Amino acid sequence: MLRALSVLLLFCWCLPVSAAESVPNIVFILADDLGWKDLGCYGGTLAETPHLDQLAKQGLRFTNAYSPAPICSASRASILTGRTPARLHFEFVTKPAGVKPPARQLQPPEYTRELPLKEVTIAEMLQQANYQTGFFGKWHVCEHYQHYLGWSPTHGPKQQGFQSAKETFGSHPYAKKFNWKPGDFKEGEYPPDAVTEHAIEFLKEKREQPFFLYLSYFHVHTPVRAPTDWLVKKYQKRAAVDTGDEILRTHYGAFIETLDAYVGQVLTALDQQGLRESTLVVFTSDNGGTPEYADNAPLRGSKWNLYEAGIRVPLLVRWPEHVAADSVCTTPVSGTDLFPTFCDVARVDCSSLTLDGESLLPLFHGATAAWPERALTWHFPYYHPEKGYLNAKPDIGINDFIVSQTRPVSALRRGNWKLLQFYESDQRELYDLSKDPSEQHDLSSTHPEKAAELQAELKQKLQTQQARYPVAATKD
Repeated sequence: MLRALSVLLLFCWCLPVSAAESVPNIVFILADDLGWKDLGCYGGTLAETPHLDQLAKQGLRFTNAYSPAPICSASRASILTGRTPARLHFEFVTKPAGVKPPARQLQPPEYTRELPLKEVTIAEMLQQANYQTGFFGKWHVCEHYQHYLGWSPTHGPKQQGFQSAKETFGSHPYAKKFNWKPGDFKEGEYPPDAVTEHAIEFLKEKREQPFFLYLSYFHVHTPVRAPTDWLVKKYQKRAAVDTGDEILRTHYGAFIETLDAYVGQVLTALDQQGLRESTLVVFTSDNGGTPEYADNAPLRGSKWNLYEAGIRVPLLVRWPEHVAADSVCTTPVSGTDLFPTFCDVARVDCSSLTLDGESLLPLFHGATAAWPERALTWHFPYYHPEKGYLNAKPDIGINDFIVSQTRPVSALRRGNWKLLQFYESDQRELYDLSKDPSEQHDLSSTHPEKAAELQAELKQKLQTQQARYPVAATKD
């Protein structure tokens, strides 16, 4: 009897949304270059992040969440479409027409300029369920228009399904009006941020239908320059006993806390509008932490490469009465999963689309035991850095706090096993992440059968996604 009741309760708990219940609002917040453990709730010690830590306490924290790519544009295009960068042929940062990737031992594929309009975005799908859609912040899936990161008039948010969208750099140093001086902000004050303000205005609009708000912050991307001298002073002592460049780490700590404060303002606005109970909030980052100043240890690597620190990211979910408070999920998931998840939550049928992600709704509801093991893949057929490659550190370590050479590579994770396939050398590396999260012990020679199995699966998946590969460079 008790067993039958338990099964019934689990079934009821895992139901997406009851027929009588309205679909929730969705607030998706994407940070830029935020490292996997920059937040206090993930073990970060540099910056204070009370609002995001509280969000984790109120909901679900994923500890094995990944970005679709180790870089910005590719990851954002994948999140928008639910398709991998390999399938989209959008594996790098968007570039202007005529700019070609530098050839080294191999010639990478041509750069992609913009996300094609034929691709169906999550905003376009949610409009089918009568959602009002809004986008504010960093777009970066189209060629720069008139200025760096400028929205294209033909391939911007409004052409990709977002009804409300306003272009601004907010308080980030990208802004032309970034002319604040020491003393402009008293202790506890943060620079006014137009990205946040536009989002809050969107939340305050009177509407009958549900809404999807995509809030895409420029923080904590370089240039890391905090105008809040009280925050800089606050983090000077911590950075002095920390690792890496003291000045960069000081301003980085201030940047992280500033981002947290802006997210806190949005969450407060939700509460003030009485929207907390009816809103799903998802927070994550577009890729791993930047090598110059993010503390990524004990994970190896950083943004731009496919070792763990380049693609492991924070992922927080709050949905009252649907997601258990202060819960943790260790299941590996990807930003590519968000598209089908949001469709599932909104009760939009996306089965006609070719997607690479899976709805995370069962994991939101705690059904981890029923979640099938699957493989996650990444594909980066390029070199980095584009300039100064020969002067970059030739090998990739842990907390080097310097840019390293990234070579064309793909990766696959299945269970605790992770394989990296390097195209220059045709070499592979195999790691057991349960025992070696730092990826220090290559097991490809001691477990050749497992390495061959994962290599074959990776090749098959990339073929299915019609991935582009680097080829032998021709000599002029």
